[in-house]
Amino acid sequence: MLSRRNVRVKVMQVLYTQSRDETLDRESTIREYWKKIEESFNLLLFSLYVLIEVTRTAMEDQDKRKSKHLPTELDKKFTPKLWTNSMIQALATNKLLNRKFEKLEFAGIVDKDHFRNIYYEFLKEEPYQQFILNETSHDENLEMLLELFRFCRKSELFNEIIEDHFANWEDDKSIIIGTIKKVLKEVPNDRPDYINEHYPARDTTEEYGEFLLKRTLDEDNLLLGHIEPVLQNWDAERVAVLDMIMLKMALCEFMYCPTIPTKVTLNEYVELAKTYSTSKSKEFINGILDRLLQELISKGKVVKEGRGLIDE
Repeated sequence: MLSRRNVRVKVMQVLYTQSRDETLDRESTIREYWKKIEESFNLLLFSLYVLIEVTRTAMEDQDKRKSKHLPTELDKKFTPKLWTNSMIQALATNKLLNRKFEKLEFAGIVDKDHFRNIYYEFLKEEPYQQFILNETSHDENLEMLLELFRFCRKSELFNEIIEDHFANWEDDKSIIIGTIKKVLKEVPNDRPDYINEHYPARDTTEEYGEFLLKRTLDEDNLLLGHIEPVLQNWDAERVAVLDMIMLKMALCEFMYCPTIPTKVTLNEYVELAKTYSTSKSKEFINGILDRLLQELISKGKVVKEGRGLIDE
């Protein structure tokens, strides 16, 4: 579920927290990292929960339409297929998924009226009204559910709800969107625990992420020893904390992650600097990493293999 970019962000964040909090030792920092991984999976679960609860309101909508004395054409043709379609029903009736919702106490996080408000705002959208009036295929039902999730992401109410409870929304948004689409495409199926297949993969979170975190923590003095001579007129203590953390992480990838191409590492940390650090950090990180890479290559400290060779 999580990409290496998502994991880099989480490693960077916990290293920054550790640098600001003297009470966080090595093991506590590692635990904080795994909490962030768990939060990403919980964010996926919450997004599915919201989708289920918003679509459930279609049943209430149907009841209201049936009770009208002068129904419109839309009222007469209305069916709650946004809720009754096979995909949503597979999610809503999955016992494992519901146990996870209960354990995480999602029902206590959001007032049911919020789901109703989102649904009735969506009801005003032309695509949904046309969806109601016409016969639709499985693929069209899928597209409408994706359209609903797109609508949710534009909703001020939805964003208030999710940002109140998930600080990682902006960091993980794109990967959550992609995973929601994958989940909807694979249901219904005969695998009751299919949702666990979307838990962040071990090769990304442990073999890469935890390894990168531990190496950056354990090799701190060595990494700083490589960085300081390349800073030229910059004092290491004057370098922004996040920038120094990114430089150290990138160095670890150069030296200790043989299957990651150096060009990928350099580009990724330049992009992270652009998103998470100061306005001048992109150019600074790019320049320092380029010099560091040349130094390391000249000393034979960069050894790549397999896919890590593609940019050499």
